[in-house]
Amino acid sequence: MNTIRIIAILFFCSCVSFGQQSIETALSKLCKAELEKESIHNVYLQVFSESKTIDFQYVAGKFKNGKTITNSNPFYVASIGKTFTATAIGMLTDQGKLQFEDKISAHLPKEIIHKLHIFKGVDYSNEITIAQLLQHTSGLPDYFEDTTVDGSPNMINQLFIDTSKTWKPKELIAFSKQKMTPLFPPGKGYHYTDTEYVLLGLIIENVSGLDLHEFFKQNIFEPLEIQHTYMNLKSTPIKETAQMAEMYASTYEISTFKSLSADWAGGGIVATTNDLITFQKALNNGKLVKKETFQAMQNWTPETLGMEYGFGLRKVILNELDKSLPKLELIGHSGSTASFLYYCPNLDVYISGTLNQTEATRDSLVFIAKILVAIQQN
Repeated sequence: MNTIRIIAILFFCSCVSFGQQSIETALSKLCKAELEKESIHNVYLQVFSESKTIDFQYVAGKFKNGKTITNSNPFYVASIGKTFTATAIGMLTDQGKLQFEDKISAHLPKEIIHKLHIFKGVDYSNEITIAQLLQHTSGLPDYFEDTTVDGSPNMINQLFIDTSKTWKPKELIAFSKQKMTPLFPPGKGYHYTDTEYVLLGLIIENVSGLDLHEFFKQNIFEPLEIQHTYMNLKSTPIKETAQMAEMYASTYEISTFKSLSADWAGGGIVATTNDLITFQKALNNGKLVKKETFQAMQNWTPETLGMEYGFGLRKVILNELDKSLPKLELIGHSGSTASFLYYCPNLDVYISGTLNQTEATRDSLVFIAKILVAIQQN
């Protein structure tokens, strides 16, 4: 996004006065404004704060067949799923089955490790640690969006070439090895990549003896009673759940693509806003991993201006994005479909939702900033 444009937008939203109107009215207006945009077909938002006695939910939009979307329709969370995968690794750490600093070669078969990371003629495949996968510092390429060595379509384009293709995790690793090259030696930089989270998913399966979706169900979904969350194309929710909301990549509706199986451990979860907030509250409050493990997950490294990355968690510092914004931090994750799940410790507010449009991923951050300003001014 043009830097001047986003600063201007963020400056505007920081100056908006919400006056004496109720927080519910203010948030509803913000949601309606998003829905009025031509590319946005549905909007989800939930804001929860026990200390501020806020539990606001907004869902609006229609399916292509004209049916109205409601709270009962879950949505594709995209890269918010990375927090679930990182939490699963944290749980296995608490169980003594692995450590963050373990070499991944100790937990993956040789055929996966073989020629996984060769940079400038040096083979670093056996040097990569679990922590580096979690934090995007391994140097591995991103099979989704990086450029291929032969000019062939990367995975984001493969999704549209064969929408009926079901991708297996090992195929994704093979695609990365064959089509792309690493960017730097392990631990010597930062590069956001889904390749790492496929490897983490395979580690979870190898160490636990469970399919990834079954691990999530037994260790996260069932204990927390989040009953409308599941892995897309892999499992079903605990309770009968309505149709997943439609999502868009520009003008293309993509929710039924079987090729979305390429997402998997990096973001293949479908959930409701309430389930997501229940999950993040449990993570924050020590119900999923030990306090020291959660602290380790917040070992931040610079990602981009105003953002830092931990282990499956992102920290956003609003006034570093633009000095006119409040000095507020967000901890959580966002996704390529303009989905978001964050906790603001300064305001004690949880915020979750989506715009279900890949072209709105950056705009969703502006949306979040406006919401927080509205809360702060009330």
